[in-house]
Amino acid sequence: MKYEFPVTRTTNPKAKPDPNNLPFGSNFTDHMFIMEYDEGQGWHDGRIVPYAPLQIDPAAVVLHYGQEMFEGLKAYKTVDGRVQLFRPEMNAKRTNNTNDRLCIPKVDEELYVEAVKQLVKVDMDWIPEKKDTSLYIRPFIFGTEPTLGIHASTSYLFVIILSPSGPYYENGLEPTKLYVEDTYVRATAGGTGEAKCGGNYAASLKAQVIAHEQGYDQILWLDGVERKYVEEVGTSNAFFVIGDEIITAPLEGTILPGITRNSCIQVLKDKGYKVSERRMAIDEVVEAHKKGEFKEMFASGTAAIISPVGTLKYKDTVMEINDGKIGPVAQLLYDTIYGIQTGAVEDTYGWTVPIE
Repeated sequence: MKYEFPVTRTTNPKAKPDPNNLPFGSNFTDHMFIMEYDEGQGWHDGRIVPYAPLQIDPAAVVLHYGQEMFEGLKAYKTVDGRVQLFRPEMNAKRTNNTNDRLCIPKVDEELYVEAVKQLVKVDMDWIPEKKDTSLYIRPFIFGTEPTLGIHASTSYLFVIILSPSGPYYENGLEPTKLYVEDTYVRATAGGTGEAKCGGNYAASLKAQVIAHEQGYDQILWLDGVERKYVEEVGTSNAFFVIGDEIITAPLEGTILPGITRNSCIQVLKDKGYKVSERRMAIDEVVEAHKKGEFKEMFASGTAAIISPVGTLKYKDTVMEINDGKIGPVAQLLYDTIYGIQTGAVEDTYGWTVPIE
């Protein structure tokens, strides 16, 4: 093993949460991974320690200028009792793409994956086994230099925490209701739309609050220039089944390059579906609904995997999709990807990484 991290085990282990009542991202395991970066020294002293509050200077760059990034992936208990990750090397690669955009030092991708594997192994007994549960993994990096000067930090902290979680949406695969946001903007070309950083999400909260007040679960964002083309859902990538075509927004710098999105596209193409990564105006969606050609809509992401959409509202038009039920394409993708993740479906892609 190229990387081995010292482990300090907790002397005060926590009680495990009830596996039958697991909210998403609210419970945390006994341990976490920490590694520092200092200019001139690079990344150093990676270690696994008891989960505890972090101590940072009140003048830390992250608190004033938001220089931080995060990722999300999961560990699953398979049907035969093994533990495995799903495409962690993609998270490591995306981390470094985000780091480059935010002037955060890159992390060796092999080290990144190994840190995840070793931490999961230490807290393996926290992985829930009930259907639709998993161990959510949250790596994040932030600037720690104590300065009010506006520049990239000279020191950073890389942390990984673990959270046994149930479905992201409380009702699992029950279709959600989306509200098309045409006032506020999530991202524009040249911005940080393709980076996984907290600022993107903070800027989206206002629109999400408005959607919730109207009885909708999430936002469907339009492009930030013309407010015309569909882009992504608040926490995931969006797919539309119109006629015999499955459409998702292209990767042009304004949406997150989702790992589940990439997996969906590959599975669909292998199953013989016509998949298009192209710009599509919201008016095209409305017109397809009027013609009866708007068959399905769903979102893809690590947290929910596949989230079918039953209702989409744009201005005064409320579109009921597939009678408010999950459609066959969404169901196929969920069964295939979740099946691979949990070992119920053969992994012919080499996407899973065992924890041994």
